Amino acid sequence: MTQALLSLRGVTKRYGSIHANSGVDLDVLPGAIHAILGENGAGKSTLMKLIYGVEAPDEGELFWQGEAREIESPAIARRLGIGMVFQHFSLFETLTVVENVSLLVPGAKKDLTERIRKLGREFGLEVDPLSHVYALSVGERQRVEIIRCLMVDPKLLILDEPTSVLPPQAVDLLFETLRKLSARGVSILFISHKLEEIRSICTHATILRGGKVTGTVTPKNFDAQALAAMMIGRDMPQLLSDTPDKRGEDRQHLSALSLASEDPFGVSLQDISLRVSAGEILGVAGVSGNGQSELAAVISGETPLPKRLQSKLTMLGREAGALNPAARRALGFAFVPEDRLGQGAVPELSLVKNAILTGHRRGMVRNGVIRHPRAEAFAQDCIATNDVRTPGPRAEAGSLSGGNLQKFIIGRELMLEPKLIFLNQPTWGVDIGAATAIRKRLIELRNAGCAILVISEDLEELFALTDAMQVLSEGRLSPRFTTSETVPEDIGRAMIGASGGAVL
Repeated sequence: MTQALLSLRGVTKRYGSIHANSGVDLDVLPGAIHAILGENGAGKSTLMKLIYGVEAPDEGELFWQGEAREIESPAIARRLGIGMVFQHFSLFETLTVVENVSLLVPGAKKDLTERIRKLGREFGLEVDPLSHVYALSVGERQRVEIIRCLMVDPKLLILDEPTSVLPPQAVDLLFETLRKLSARGVSILFISHKLEEIRSICTHATILRGGKVTGTVTPKNFDAQALAAMMIGRDMPQLLSDTPDKRGEDRQHLSALSLASEDPFGVSLQDISLRVSAGEILGVAGVSGNGQSELAAVISGETPLPKRLQSKLTMLGREAGALNPAARRALGFAFVPEDRLGQGAVPELSLVKNAILTGHRRGMVRNGVIRHPRAEAFAQDCIATNDVRTPGPRAEAGSLSGGNLQKFIIGRELMLEPKLIFLNQPTWGVDIGAATAIRKRLIELRNAGCAILVISEDLEELFALTDAMQVLSEGRLSPRFTTSETVPEDIGRAMIGASGGAVL
């Protein structure tokens, strides 16, 4: 029998009264691509941190190549041959890509730069080694993390949601890379909420529920629905099939907006036109780094438009180009940003205080004084309605798993009953059950007459959710596609700059 590269026996990790992991047994064979499946909060990321030395187990043993080991730090893990790409990135924003890589990978800057470019070309992970990280999109930052791991030639590679912000073409190339690594004997621990990806790439899958192992299966022997049922332990919520009778009035309109990026590494917007109506979900697709961040900043109000361009943007019947984010929210606008731990929430503050940040107009503040019972009731209602797994409303936002924090942020914005809502990567890192529930709520909101704009790099999500789509490529927005009359190949051609689509 082949000896496992990594074995866990009875591993337990507690945070106060919460058992993040409880008596976990796991065997990872050489060359295996081994999925860890579970809902948000099931203990997947905690388990990976224990393996990588970020956290120490309270009980249990870890065996590496048959020998009992205590992995007390990531540095020790890397010396053993364990690399990890975190769901929330561990990059220094003020450093360049190559400078970030050099913190873990020895070598001269010139040599590292060339290696980064070579790996990028080889594996479809292109990124400019001389760009500053702060200027990169989330998808580009993900590429840096993966490249940095590959450069240390690991025996075990841990990937926490590696494809969540990659376009389909890059996912295919990444999977080719993983198969090559597997063929060389490299083991891969793979966390993903995309069950078809797991069926496609993974040789084994261990299922966690409530921090405990409930089974290990061969993914290709089960369909996605069966895997989802094993993972969440209940029936999947069903998306609504009904559609509104007709679109209502325009709630947001961008008219032929061209705006040069102030960042030398940014993407300038060119002749951007889009219209979102009441009772409609409009999706914006595209490969990461094609202007999504710049477009999001214009719509949210983070980038105010110069006076000559202010008439190009209207929201809820008002010229909005000069309005700051708070003034836009006062009109009935809500916003879910791409970066949940930077823009969407303050990690060090409680969920109650994070609720106040955008919901203070809902009776939580009177005459400048916070009404704590109102705020706590709002946060508790958000937790209950959106199945947020947390000890309570006073828990720090940063203590939640990524998916549970996302559910809280989206729930908070939906509870404001907006007339227009903009969501940037709404279900990134959210498990399939929660993602389906979020999409169901957005469809219900649309059917109630809300106008919804979604930027997403998940084509499957856009096809399941939207009424119409446009594609962002090199700062330009395509004509509209009617989702029900469109196939993924049409969107794929537009993503690489080919023409197509009809204006509605």
